[in-house]
Amino acid sequence: MGDRVGAGTAPQVERRDFLKLGTLALGSLAGGSLLSACEGGGGGGTSGGGGGGGEITFASARFFGTSTMDKIVADYNASQNKVKVNYQELPPPSSSTEVHQQLVQRLARRNGNPDVFTQDVIWIAEFAGAGWALPLDQYFDDAARKEFFPGLIQACTSGGKLTALPWFVDSGMLYYRKDLLDAAGLQVPKTWPELTDAAKKITGDGKTKFGFLWQGKQAEVLVCDLVEFIHSNNGAILSPDGKTVQIADPPAVQAVQFMRDTFTSQGISPKDVLSWDEEPSRRPFTAGQAAFLRNWSYVYNVAQDPKGSQVVDKVGVAPLPSFEGGKSAAALGGYQYGVNANSKNKDAAIDFLRWMSSPETQLRFALEMGLAPTRPAVFDEADLKKKNAFMAKLKDVFVGATPRPVTPKYPQVTLAIQSGVSRALAGGDIASGLSGVKQEIERAVGS
Repeated sequence: MGDRVGAGTAPQVERRDFLKLGTLALGSLAGGSLLSACEGGGGGGTSGGGGGGGEITFASARFFGTSTMDKIVADYNASQNKVKVNYQELPPPSSSTEVHQQLVQRLARRNGNPDVFTQDVIWIAEFAGAGWALPLDQYFDDAARKEFFPGLIQACTSGGKLTALPWFVDSGMLYYRKDLLDAAGLQVPKTWPELTDAAKKITGDGKTKFGFLWQGKQAEVLVCDLVEFIHSNNGAILSPDGKTVQIADPPAVQAVQFMRDTFTSQGISPKDVLSWDEEPSRRPFTAGQAAFLRNWSYVYNVAQDPKGSQVVDKVGVAPLPSFEGGKSAAALGGYQYGVNANSKNKDAAIDFLRWMSSPETQLRFALEMGLAPTRPAVFDEADLKKKNAFMAKLKDVFVGATPRPVTPKYPQVTLAIQSGVSRALAGGDIASGLSGVKQEIERAVGS
């Protein structure tokens, strides 16, 4: 995802391919189960949608599974006779730069094409700030928004307006060795101190080489990990309004100090984490060399593949820990829907958006394309629990989904974070390093 990350960042194409492994074996969706919560088109609202007809265009990055976006759009067209959607396929998320460039070029023309589009979560504020994204507040009221994970709605809100609608979600999560915790008589850690103690005990007993693996490479994934540590300590990088920089406040300094402590004073992580993104950190874990790993949802299917994993049936997944007094936070990834502010057929676009974001369609995306729902209720569907039990268990993980800084200046902000935090972790002067990052971000958001 622009973040290759649901995030993050190993070669995203690799992550996406692995994510699909769990669904390719499912076969086609067995047509029956529709969610009673959304009869008649899904998504409540106060106005708009339903009344418009005509022809619209829909541009989306290319995703694969046992179904395709082409097929899903065709099913919408066949479900009613008012609106005809023409699908325009963009490159896959692994080519996020190209996807972004194509969307920017098309939206900047302000000719209304495409009417509806999908976007990486980190582009939402940029597109809204440019005036390209239609505010959706009048179409999706408070009750409708509450049907989605709160973190997703927060990420889809820019300048106090809902300018995107959640499509699918990914986030960071904690992988752990069930067998090693059981053997040591340990519970799944809920706090970072508990994880530290458990990692020390397991490595001290000689059961694994590493205690805890994460991603500290100077790349987008470092921002994702940073969000999780800081927010789990009741801190933030940037205030919700995008104006107040909080990365040098005490909660953030304490969280980043802990990140450094993992490979210095605590010794539960190798210093190599400073050069690792997703895949280099994943490989030792699935090779049986680590007790804990922070990573994205794709890792689970890799861990269950006997061709390349030494930990088949030995891995559990849980929300990431928090600091004392904090709450679990998971960096938010995924693609979301947007409506072109210059669309000449907004009612038809909203009608299509309601259908695409409905519980029924989200269930299809989950089962046929491996894309996790953004509506908590869909995780309780019997069909999902039966055909993709792992995904169904992620509901508690996604409750803590937390967006990266929401600002139209995100490209500048993320580069400042990556370089400044990387230097601070390597050099050790955390407070001074974050103070420098704060100044860089202030220049970016104030420009």
